[in-house]
Amino acid sequence: MGTSLFEIVEHPIDVEEVRKKVVNRNAGAITLFVGTVREMTNGKKTLFLEYQAYPEMAVKMFEQIAKEIKERWPEAKIAITHRVGQLEITEIAVVIAVSSPHRKAAYEANEYAIERLKQIVPIWKKEHWEDGSEWIGDQLENVPYAEGKPRF
Repeated sequence: MGTSLFEIVEHPIDVEEVRKKVVNRNAGAITLFVGTVREMTNGKKTLFLEYQAYPEMAVKMFEQIAKEIKERWPEAKIAITHRVGQLEITEIAVVIAVSSPHRKAAYEANEYAIERLKQIVPIWKKEHWEDGSEWIGDQLENVPYAEGKPRF
């Protein structure tokens, strides 16, 4: 794992490595969001997921999220790592770490980060079930991608 605060990786994510990126002596709290692959979605059994991304743009959007967080919670520090490729049930897809002098800001900034990630970061997934598979549109699942991925 690299030392960049924002990464798209093709290997399992080490949560502790992401946490270490936001450690600082003035932090009274570090919150971690760990997004994992769940087995059941709307009553349908998922076998595995396949994530794809436009990495350069995804990292730029992670930086945009960090900028927005800095405007709202000036003392917060954030790191985001998202995995792409095939992920099995329970594997980690994304880790967001936020440190702050106070816990409330760390909680709020972390929730803000995952919501913004789903809104603006070009990462998409294909769900594989027992009876087929389908590309899911944007991360909020509001915009289907007929060709399997967004157009740039």
